[in-house]
Amino acid sequence: MLMHIPQVLSPEQVRAMRAAIDAAHWVDGRVTASQQGQRIKNNRQLPENCPVALAQGHVILQALAANARFFSAALPLRTLPPMFNRYSLGETYGLHVDGSVRTIVGTAQRVRTDVSCTLFLSEPDDYDGGDLVVVDTYGVHEVKLRAGDMIVYPSTSLHRVEPVTRGERVASFFWTQSMVRDDGERAMLYELDQTIQKLRARDGETEESLALTGHYHNLLRKWAQI
Repeated sequence: MLMHIPQVLSPEQVRAMRAAIDAAHWVDGRVTASQQGQRIKNNRQLPENCPVALAQGHVILQALAANARFFSAALPLRTLPPMFNRYSLGETYGLHVDGSVRTIVGTAQRVRTDVSCTLFLSEPDDYDGGDLVVVDTYGVHEVKLRAGDMIVYPSTSLHRVEPVTRGERVASFFWTQSMVRDDGERAMLYELDQTIQKLRARDGETEESLALTGHYHNLLRKWAQI
């Protein structure tokens, strides 16, 4: 399930975040790439243990904790600390699939990557190219969002970042381990949850919405791995 989540960060939060990360020291993005990824990755990023990256990543995690749509779509169990990358003229990341397991830097804790997240920190008019292209069973999806908006998609998807031809593309990227591993099951739970919310908004609490809520939680109880 590929989903656009708008306004994860406010314009004020984006401006403050950009001021902090733009002044930090950036390194070659290949330092965190796999052997295969190093051949196709050409960008820069903040080191995972950079104090600025950790502090600004915490801002993102706080925003996600208050975002009902993200919770409904991802059903997060744990989320890796957000990282930050930037692409300037000619920089790109070729077609690849994200690694299945990542370790939280400085710890021995491993996280299964079920949901990939890209939070855009540049406005679309600030650069040309740089589209995130996600390939799934429904086709090829080109994504270029407003600053502060986020796209989430299954980490099993092939994806790439098109070469930047003007300006600079800055974003945060990270992964979530979901309580529900299977993307199809997560999609069904999301649609059921959204239907319940619409029924409650239209009719208030009814016998039908209560029954659907019971089905939602029973399915989540059946599928959740915690």
